Amino acid sequence: MNQYLITVLATALVYFFLITAIIIFGKKELSQLSIVDLVFILLISNAVQNAMVNGDWHSVLMGVLAALTLFILNYTMKSLQFRLPWVRRLLGGMPTTLIENGEKIERNLSREKITDEELMAAVREHGVETVKDVRLAVLETDGNISIISFDHDKTTIVRRRGKKLPAKMHRQE
Repeated sequence: MNQYLITVLATALVYFFLITAIIIFGKKELSQLSIVDLVFILLISNAVQNAMVNGDWHSVLMGVLAALTLFILNYTMKSLQFRLPWVRRLLGGMPTTLIENGEKIERNLSREKITDEELMAAVREHGVETVKDVRLAVLETDGNISIISFDHDKTTIVRRRGKKLPAKMHRQE
């Protein structure tokens, strides 16, 4: 068979395989990527690259096999994180309190490498004017900053797997 035709067919096969695998194994929203998800995405693109462009069926089979292995490993890691809190803490970390009762926690800001400009941008994004107006600001494990202000009684909402849930707040120093 012509190498060009094999490349086109292999690319289509890998494309549909990846869509099917993502549907079967499930993925969170892009804004909710964890370390495990990021590594998975980086490796999956590399695993299927040769399968699409080498122009032979052996490469397609090896690329799909490598991708399937990565999907299974990723699913296993996510299952371990769900079942074992120590694995979840090891791979995902813990939420970090950045502001409490209108006072910045400089040690946590420094440890997380969050500048004043980044913190103020997050505060403004949540409709709060100053740090003094913030009752609690938490850097969540997914990289989002949740804000609760003094002047309103509802928590900032964070997206988790397509559902809106109140952010969990934990103090860490």
